[in-house]
Amino acid sequence: MSEITESKIMQALDWAYDKAINGVAGMDSASEMAANYAKGKGTKIDQANSLIRWQNTKAGTSGFITGLGGLIVMPITIPANITSVIYVQIRMIAAIACLGGHDLKDDRVKTLVYACLTGNVAKDILKDVGIVVGRKLTENAIKNISGKTITVINQKVGFRLLTKFGEKGAVNLGKSIPLVGGFIGATFDSVTTNLIGNIARDTFLAQ
Repeated sequence: MSEITESKIMQALDWAYDKAINGVAGMDSASEMAANYAKGKGTKIDQANSLIRWQNTKAGTSGFITGLGGLIVMPITIPANITSVIYVQIRMIAAIACLGGHDLKDDRVKTLVYACLTGNVAKDILKDVGIVVGRKLTENAIKNISGKTITVINQKVGFRLLTKFGEKGAVNLGKSIPLVGGFIGATFDSVTTNLIGNIARDTFLAQ
């Protein structure tokens, strides 16, 4: 297996984000997922919690991940199990951002989505640029994020994810799920995904 680098991690994030917002055959895009949950009862927070619960109970099943089969064909040399996790989690975070009315095509929103992938570390990464997780994220706060700040956040995210998905990454993330047809399989950790979902909710939907 080729070495995972920060550059490859960021390539994988960009690739997964593109697939998450534009959709792939047989899979809802992040905005379509958000629209489905927006029809649910309760507040936006309630809807996001419902989305996170679904992600944890359904996305770890072999049937769901088998549907990612075509998705994993990609030019980036990162193991398919890691790529699958990145895609699933980015789509969840982006859907939550969409529930909060944020523009997924805005590079600043994309960077905030990436930051959420780091879990609790996201609080420190975003605090350094003046964004407090758990406090309502205003449009002005997002507009004030400069290109330089985006670069800084992405560098921190890349370093953190490189550590997470490094040598012991596959072990730390959870057990591989065997798939039909010899497909490599995807590593899915519902605990980590639940944490990431909560960070995304607190970032994009805090009241």
